[in-house]
Amino acid sequence: MMTRRMMMQIQQFRYGPDNLGYLVFSENTGVAVDGGAPADMTGFARKHHITIAYVTNTHLHHDHTSGNAQLLEKTGAAFLDCREFAADQQIQLGNASLKILLTPGHTSDAVCFAADGFLVTGDTLFNGTVGNCFSGDLEAFYYSLKKLTAFAGDTQIFAGHDYVTESLEIAEAIDPDNPDISQYRKKYDPALVVSTLKDELLVNPFLRFNAPAIIKKLEQRNFPCHTEKQRFMSMMEAF
Repeated sequence: MMTRRMMMQIQQFRYGPDNLGYLVFSENTGVAVDGGAPADMTGFARKHHITIAYVTNTHLHHDHTSGNAQLLEKTGAAFLDCREFAADQQIQLGNASLKILLTPGHTSDAVCFAADGFLVTGDTLFNGTVGNCFSGDLEAFYYSLKKLTAFAGDTQIFAGHDYVTESLEIAEAIDPDNPDISQYRKKYDPALVVSTLKDELLVNPFLRFNAPAIIKKLEQRNFPCHTEKQRFMSMMEAF
């Protein structure tokens, strides 16, 4: 199923047990992001007369880069190394541009991609949870998530893995009285894993660090929670 958003379009590809990669395109020019399904991506591109001009990644963990070499060989695309991106750099696709957001936290080289109406968030923000902080820099991770949550509530979130089922179980364990979790679960479709930012702010416990129920849970466990940043860091350490 192809999701359309004005000039920019996005196609999701599942590979491995739970990885999700993307072809983002406009006016028949596209960029493969975390292209771990190279055969499916190139087949889709041929069918829809799309030239894959670029190959890039949300970060350089192997499960996100495994298709790079094959995609580059098959398409002759240019490789864009996520470690070399600058803040607010853009990838031009036809008359539309895909904005790069530097979002360190999960890894130091993590980036997200913003188009009109959607975000490709890699392992920074999942549907229902957030990534592990392998960089060790929780403060940077906090500011990266704040950057993402500043987008409009109807912004669609396309993440790097489908961890929805497990994430909702954790969300329920943390906040069993949250009525929005059941509605989120009803909307989950493994054939197209997507949520809105509004959904995440209602359900994702690692974005709900200002919710009274979350603060109470942290207080009960004697975690620091006087400031918003402390609450986020405490959530990451506690759960």
